[in-house]
Amino acid sequence: MSSDVFKMLVFAVAVAVVVAMYRSSTGDPVPRRATKSERAARALGLLPASRQNKRLPAPDPELERALVAASARDDWEPAARLMAATRERQDWPRRFAHTHALGEAAARRVGGWLDAWEAARPQDPDAALVRASSTVSRAWLLRGTRRAADTSGRRLAGFFDVLPRSRDQIARAAELAPEDPTPYVVELRTARGLNYPHKKMHRVWQEITGRAPHHPGGHHSALQYWCAKWHGSEELATRFAQVAAASAPLGTLLRTLPLLAWWEHHGDKAKARDHRTPELVALVDAALADVAAAPPDHPDLPGARHCLAYFLTRQGRFEAALEQFRLVDGYVAAFPWTYYGDPAAVYCHWRDKAVRGARGR
Repeated sequence: MSSDVFKMLVFAVAVAVVVAMYRSSTGDPVPRRATKSERAARALGLLPASRQNKRLPAPDPELERALVAASARDDWEPAARLMAATRERQDWPRRFAHTHALGEAAARRVGGWLDAWEAARPQDPDAALVRASSTVSRAWLLRGTRRAADTSGRRLAGFFDVLPRSRDQIARAAELAPEDPTPYVVELRTARGLNYPHKKMHRVWQEITGRAPHHPGGHHSALQYWCAKWHGSEELATRFAQVAAASAPLGTLLRTLPLLAWWEHHGDKAKARDHRTPELVALVDAALADVAAAPPDHPDLPGARHCLAYFLTRQGRFEAALEQFRLVDGYVAAFPWTYYGDPAAVYCHWRDKAVRGARGR
């Protein structure tokens, strides 16, 4: 090989390495050949991991427009209109979903649109609610997702500095809209982080169920409190989920709760056969019936579909799983994908497994 050719090869390799490093640092994945599973998924119109939305569990055009207006232009008015509509309709599940999304957005950006909203409308119950939610979200962002034993002292100090501030903000939001359960649903994450004793937790729970007995977001958040990793046990979490599921009317989407409780205490450690026991199959069947009976515009319906897509795939019920995946594809901010560092990659792993299984049948 001549020296000129050798130099050209060395130069080409160096350029390729630099490009790969740049793409890695900017989040632009290095191009690679799609696997057979990925090609099969794309043939069905399903999206690759790079095109999955990691902020929402499903399309919500009005919420997405409000988030863009707030983050890009510091325009709070679309968010204010959105929140006022949920309060006026007493659409409590959707109100909580929007509160959480807007609170997360505000928590990631100091000042700006939420400050302007509060300055313009100091007695607005919607602004007060989003402020409380943003403080809770900010505290949890500071803390991170690791267990306390694996979390740095600096992170924990920030967490315990910020989270207590949410209590007065939650109380103010509740005072401004006495009929609204959402401030108390927001408080559930405060209860978990500040180690509310069981008696105090029960008081918060009564405030929620007295206003919205079958609130999906409230039940999901409360379940976390009762899990063994926080302030309960597997027995307490399972009992809480079973009672809620059994007492809720069909279509209220609480029949996924026992599945969540099971996953929280088995999760990735479970073997393939553990997912296929008659008991767990029956729980999935009950959740399927709940989803079939739910209003098509229920804000918690996509989250239930994500949950079912995962469990159905683990049970080898690939056609049914693929049906759920088709209905949520493009959005991955839901259980169980958000439990992982790369939700889109994990989502696509199980979705593509369902595609392979369904095609193989």
